[in-house]
Amino acid sequence: MSKQLHRNSHVKITERVSTRLKLKQLRLLVAIAEHSSILHAAEELFISQPAATKLLKDLETDFGVTLFSRTNRGVIPTEFGEALVRHGKLILAQISHAAQELDDLNEGLGGRVVVGTLLAASAELLPETIRNVHEQRPNVSIIVRDGTNDFLMPLVYTGEVDMVVGRLAEYRYREDLSQEVLYNEPAVVVCRSGHQLAKAKHVPFSQLVEQDWILPPTQTTLRRQVDKEFLDQDLPPPPNPVECVSFLTNRALLMSTDMIGVFPLHVVRKEILAGELVTVQCPLQISNSPVGVTYRSEKALSPAAASFLDELRKHAKAIKERESATD
Repeated sequence: MSKQLHRNSHVKITERVSTRLKLKQLRLLVAIAEHSSILHAAEELFISQPAATKLLKDLETDFGVTLFSRTNRGVIPTEFGEALVRHGKLILAQISHAAQELDDLNEGLGGRVVVGTLLAASAELLPETIRNVHEQRPNVSIIVRDGTNDFLMPLVYTGEVDMVVGRLAEYRYREDLSQEVLYNEPAVVVCRSGHQLAKAKHVPFSQLVEQDWILPPTQTTLRRQVDKEFLDQDLPPPPNPVECVSFLTNRALLMSTDMIGVFPLHVVRKEILAGELVTVQCPLQISNSPVGVTYRSEKALSPAAASFLDELRKHAKAIKERESATD
């Protein structure tokens, strides 16, 4: 195909998408991709299966591409379908946010912010930011969703979450996203004050392997750092650890069992100062990791989300200053 023909083909697809694609069609495409089934997608949109099938065929005819393939796993998007579904999710999320913001403003709520949080930010940075935003802008609705990067980052891509706060995700999430370092934070190994390791001056790797552990999920940066430390010593990582991101659950396990765990320092600082938890003196060297915020772009943020981001930066700066003063 010559460059001119390729350019004409691109223009034709661009014109067709911009002039013919409707929101109902986008919803159908996204629903088919989510269910891998035209029947289930049709049921979700309250239309008949023949109507959904015809709508899909009409779209493929209009665009001149195949959007879905039928396989033994169901209806699977082609590369063209994946591209359109990905953009469709973002468009639908933005429209939903726009409608929600109009409703909020109409009801005097002042907009809303959806924040994803990782463990490193949940104990201090995020609560302080929420408290201050709530005091300054009480009409802003704040929604917090917790989880791991693997769960939260796709929601940033699709616009379902405005930003994610915590240990910064690795390189594979950086494309099309803005990542901003707020401060660096160490992680520590802790146990309850009555644990046999609590008063030990040195706990070698060989003894650490024998302990019952609470660890973050395998897909997290902190978990990979811990596993690497053991592998570098020609030792297997702790076998069969409890994997949990809920600190309430983790705290209860630490206090009632002989488990040990590794956590960002800010998460367990209060318990350490209160004497409930003790830092285990071991050679596990977990380097400082950047805690920060990830979002699509500042231009894509609503006024409420942009204000939340500004407060987040202020509180992160305050945390850095407190840490410098205590060093």
